[in-house]
Amino acid sequence: MHPAPSTRSFACVATLVLAFLSLSAPSAEAQDRDFSKVEIKVTPVAGKIFMLQGSGGNIGVSVGADGILIVDDQYAPLSDKIHAALKGLSDGKLKFILNTHWHGDHTGGNEKFGAEAPIFAQTNVRKRMAVDQTVFGEKVPASPVSALPVVTFDDSLAIHFNGEEIQAIHFPSGHTDGDSVIFFTGSNVVHMGDDFFNGMFPFVDVGSGGSVEGLIRNVGKVLDRLPADVKVIPGHGPLSDKEGLAKFHRMLVETSRIVHEQLAAGKTLEQIKAAGFPAEWKSWGEGFIKPELWIDTIAASH
Repeated sequence: MHPAPSTRSFACVATLVLAFLSLSAPSAEAQDRDFSKVEIKVTPVAGKIFMLQGSGGNIGVSVGADGILIVDDQYAPLSDKIHAALKGLSDGKLKFILNTHWHGDHTGGNEKFGAEAPIFAQTNVRKRMAVDQTVFGEKVPASPVSALPVVTFDDSLAIHFNGEEIQAIHFPSGHTDGDSVIFFTGSNVVHMGDDFFNGMFPFVDVGSGGSVEGLIRNVGKVLDRLPADVKVIPGHGPLSDKEGLAKFHRMLVETSRIVHEQLAAGKTLEQIKAAGFPAEWKSWGEGFIKPELWIDTIAASH
């Protein structure tokens, strides 16, 4: 039996998680954040696909003769800026919205954009958004009905749009229990959602059915099906490729092995944190999840 992560560690995680998960539902925290200085960066990816970066999860965009499809929509206060960025890409109408999972930095714009186009997501996304959630002991309020996905699926979904098949495939028990990876099959692009934090330790929401072991398994399965020249949009971090995703997978495997081996040898979590990870992974702890919190997550995920 693994030692339980310290209360102090989880308190630190809770503070960070709440900042990360501001939902579109009215909340003091979402309203208190200053989004006025956030700029939406547009990056061409490949084919008909673009990536938008602002605050929150990266947005994938398909632009073409059929109109616009977006993958995730960040925070509600950024909706107008995202709209402007989309207009800069195309005068076409928004036709489809895909949510990769339920967290508010990816679904916060649902209420605004859902008035224009239907929202699609894995079944567990709607279930979690429809009711209050608890993340590390802290309450995250339910989203309004108008922000909920209106089309849900269990395992997979295909949308034929802008001349290519866009596949949304459910990979269970990774970042959460409702994760979808989006494959733009004609453009040779994949949007990983938060199954990929590029260059940083990831947030694995164990309380929402996620697990480190599941994330390792899922990323490995995705890698097995990707061609060498694919472009990869992460949930957080810069645009990447198969090599970048493979490095993320190796980090997951190696850091998880280190923690579990030391736990099996009788080390305490505090001793493991004091030893830390090899220098190769030092910079990965400079993001949202610090090394100590990543160690706690690995220990709590079994």
